[in-house]
Amino acid sequence: MENQNKNVIKFDHVTKMYKLFKNDKKRLLYTFNRKIKYTEKKAVNDVSFEIKCGESVALFGRNGAGKSTILKMITGVCFPTSGEISVKGRVSALLELTSGFDPEFTGKENIYLKGQLLGLKDKEIRELEQEIIDFAEIEEYIDQPVRTYSSGMKARLGFSINVNIKPEILIVDEALSVGDEEFKRKCIKKVNEIVNKENVTLLFVTHATGVAKEFCKRGMVMERGAVTFDGDIDKAIEVYNSSLVK
Repeated sequence: MENQNKNVIKFDHVTKMYKLFKNDKKRLLYTFNRKIKYTEKKAVNDVSFEIKCGESVALFGRNGAGKSTILKMITGVCFPTSGEISVKGRVSALLELTSGFDPEFTGKENIYLKGQLLGLKDKEIRELEQEIIDFAEIEEYIDQPVRTYSSGMKARLGFSINVNIKPEILIVDEALSVGDEEFKRKCIKKVNEIVNKENVTLLFVTHATGVAKEFCKRGMVMERGAVTFDGDIDKAIEVYNSSLVK
């Protein structure tokens, strides 16, 4: 019970500012000459929230609202311009499912590569290897180079690795659209199983409000880099849907 009251993700007045240049040449020149002009955009503007261990939270917002930047800062892909972020626990992010793969490695070799990138030891990966292969449903191709895989096969393997590594924090960004309808249902069932049985903290970013209700009791709505609502999932969906007709 004490563990469930522990904050695993905390944002404290976080702002993320991006420098926008007219073109890539200007961006490169700025590295050597700080007088090159640029405009600033606040992707995230003074955001504060806390997510406790075992919570399942949906994050809604239009494209450009700041959702992806929030996820990138949680996963350490980018860092805040100001404010403090605290993340406690092994994070598995279903964002770009095929990132981190080496196309010349086989599927099996990429399981070990991605597992190591996610902080697992070889012994831990060996124990999970067959479970990952079985879930991905690409048994006959697992010893073939990933460059021979279709995009759907790569996404299946990426999803399978991320959901089977026993994460403590699971971040999902529209990744449940992987594969055909049968595999989508399998993915949704797996995420539900992880969240309900293993006390995993879930942050689910989606435009599909119906799917969000399957997992989450709490919802956050973002507009123009700020959190405009944080509370009950039904009210969050109502606020989000209202924002779409403005």
